[in-house]
Amino acid sequence: MLNNTKGTILGIGVDVVDVPRMKEVLEKQGDHFFKKIFSDMEVAYCKTRKRPYIHFAARFAAKEAVAKAMRTGWSGAFRWKDIEVVNDDSGAPHILLCGEVAKALEKCNVHLSLSHTDTTVVAFVIIEGK
Repeated sequence: MLNNTKGTILGIGVDVVDVPRMKEVLEKQGDHFFKKIFSDMEVAYCKTRKRPYIHFAARFAAKEAVAKAMRTGWSGAFRWKDIEVVNDDSGAPHILLCGEVAKALEKCNVHLSLSHTDTTVVAFVIIEGK
């Protein structure tokens, strides 16, 4: 059980991505898709990994899960590149926000959990009031 129970859950979001489908999309759409969805830092990170498509799928799923937790879909404050997935020194994923999404969630903490197999990625996001 978590010690900090002060925060109120304002939104939850989950997304599941099929890794082979992500690989197919990335191969077909290439740079256009990369530039629309991922930050330069995310692209650089994923391309250095042994299985980059799993990492791209995880970042895509995380962004979708944030959009669902915000309850805006792809409209309103949501912008793909305003959400960046980074890993800390231990490898744990975290969400960095900028732009309109950061403004919309400035009074919130955003929590992320990712899990994957070779073929499937799941992202779970909780938006909590500060």
